[in-house]
Amino acid sequence: MDTEDHESLREAVAALGKRHGRTADTTQLWADAGKLGYLGVNLPEEHGGGGGGISELSIVLEELGAAGCPLLMLVVSPAICGTVIARFGTAAQKQHWLPALADGSRLMAFGITEPDAGSNSHRITTTARKDGDDWILTGRKVFISGVDLADATLIVGRTEDARTGRLKPCLFIVPRDAPGFTRRPIDMELTAAEKQFVLTLDDVRLPADALVGDEDAGLLQLFAGLNPERIMTAAFAIGMGRYALAKAVEYARDRQVWDTPIGAHQAIAHPLAQAHIDLELARLMMQKAARLYDAGDDMGAGEAANMAKYAAGEACVKAVDQAVHTLGGNGLTREFGLASLITAARVARIAPVSREMILNYVSHQTLGLPKSY
Repeated sequence: MDTEDHESLREAVAALGKRHGRTADTTQLWADAGKLGYLGVNLPEEHGGGGGGISELSIVLEELGAAGCPLLMLVVSPAICGTVIARFGTAAQKQHWLPALADGSRLMAFGITEPDAGSNSHRITTTARKDGDDWILTGRKVFISGVDLADATLIVGRTEDARTGRLKPCLFIVPRDAPGFTRRPIDMELTAAEKQFVLTLDDVRLPADALVGDEDAGLLQLFAGLNPERIMTAAFAIGMGRYALAKAVEYARDRQVWDTPIGAHQAIAHPLAQAHIDLELARLMMQKAARLYDAGDDMGAGEAANMAKYAAGEACVKAVDQAVHTLGGNGLTREFGLASLITAARVARIAPVSREMILNYVSHQTLGLPKSY
């Protein structure tokens, strides 16, 4: 259940979302949300944030989604990048980035996915090697959101462990204008304000202070960003599902065939009720994951965040599907704004980790079943 403060935040963000609506100019919405302090609710107060956690930031994204105007970069800039810098960044990195991420004046993208690595972070081939005090990064990334809007990208590379010779993950801040750092847009059929890019790092030279955190921390720092990503993806999906469901319920109340509204018929009413139940259950798991993460329980949050992302993705797809079917032909028109969600809803099943990989995680991490890979 929401606390009183959470209810107040939810109502305030919902009002902002309602003012902007489905056809919102995302640049203006981002600026307005920044001015009101919503973009940085999870970041430390001493660095311009709200002093809350992912619990609060997930409310912001869910309510904007429920109003029809979710901001994908909320998942990336304050949730992943802001969290990692707040937990592991140097004093200078925190001072430079966190206040700007909190007020929205700067954005940061996040680059982990690679053409041949997919969900397997152990197969990342982007490498970082030392050259004096500098780092040299070489590699490729794919499906990286909002790079054209971002002032820098937090890149996941791998460095060689001097003791074992094995490669371990490390995080680097790469400015958008760094020589050798180029981007190419991906031609997507998905309709979204944020574009997707292929990134190429061709011997990108970075100063020593581009490294975030300890180069020996490895997976700890990486998953400090990936758990919030999964929680925020759940918020994105739940908000989208709520938006679609609200449209369907409104239509089912008003649309009459013969003598009664179609919503009086159980064939219409029951699937909508089931969609509502599924979204509420997914939200409960999301809230559990956020609370665990904010309490510092990274292991517990990892399990719950994966479950929340899975549940929310499934609930979102079903809610959108049922909403479109409730409206019939009208569900495919631009006027009602649901048809584009058919594709968008699938994103929560696919990214940032597929539903099948989550089932793998739960089967061997939670249930103790042997791995097949």
